[in-house]
Amino acid sequence: MFRAAAITSPSPISLEGAASWQDIKSRFVDDPAGAISAAEELVRLAMERRIRALKDEVSALCTRGRDDESSSTEGLRTRMIRYQEFCEQLAGDGYFVVRFDNRDIGRSSKMDFPVPTVKQLLLRDKRAARYTLEHMAADGIGLLDHLGIEHAHVVGVSMGGMIAQALAIGYPERVSSLTSIMSNTGDRTHGRVHPRLLSRLARLVSGPPDDAIANGVEILRLISGPHFDSGDTRRLVEEEHGRNYDPDGASRQTMAIIASPDRTWYLRRLVVPTLVIHGLLDRLVMPSGGVATAKAVPGSRLLMYPDMAHDLPRPRWDEVIDEIVTNTRRAEGGGSATDRAAV
Repeated sequence: MFRAAAITSPSPISLEGAASWQDIKSRFVDDPAGAISAAEELVRLAMERRIRALKDEVSALCTRGRDDESSSTEGLRTRMIRYQEFCEQLAGDGYFVVRFDNRDIGRSSKMDFPVPTVKQLLLRDKRAARYTLEHMAADGIGLLDHLGIEHAHVVGVSMGGMIAQALAIGYPERVSSLTSIMSNTGDRTHGRVHPRLLSRLARLVSGPPDDAIANGVEILRLISGPHFDSGDTRRLVEEEHGRNYDPDGASRQTMAIIASPDRTWYLRRLVVPTLVIHGLLDRLVMPSGGVATAKAVPGSRLLMYPDMAHDLPRPRWDEVIDEIVTNTRRAEGGGSATDRAAV
């Protein structure tokens, strides 16, 4: 990932108070060699500080397994740290797991576009959208290109499942297998939000910034199943909030979902090992979304858990990861490690 050459000076140099090249030049005006050595030391210290700052970010982005590669696409309003431990466990099965914040959330680029109004969102006014799920899928391909990954096993959760589907449709030569978790096809008749949940979520999402953490915990409680843990959830929401709080980005992401087309016709033409996972208790993306996805993709496998809502309950992690791995093996056929990547 990030590497820095060790730059050493011939003798210890004090840089106390030196913050720039101009400071160094004034201090070593009659000693060009000393100025160069001091500048190198300043660069080394700056690189050390930068690497320390990047350390947590790098470990969160890439969890190293043995020799395979894997990455996941996150859902609406979701930062990539949401499934940290889950991805570490997947990495333990030998995958190189690459995760990323989608555009407009976390520490990824924020779009300089007008924020959709509540009225535009409620009326599903597509004119307010400035990008779609297809653009977000292209972001994932750009990341794979940057990392030098030619093929990937694509795993997406919620909105991430929609992006994963769009990625498999738009870039079939790059996708070795597809796992779509608690998602839908974009067909508005399947996988909708339960009406009783919608109004409650709308009030919480539009709450004041000072209530963002409490409301975030309540949102996750409402969409989770019986394995919900309030203490763990609050710690996660606090960490996500501290990492980045940007409700405007979530609104633009929501409009991207609204503006994207129904993918059913395209999913029927996929030729890729596909796993669909959904919770029978899901009220945010109702179970019909998973059923419709599995019906659309030829040869797909559908798993529906009775104790899962719009969450990934920890007691199911071993089983879910085993199923993801089994799905990737359907694509591998004894191929090399470079053929075994997942996003």
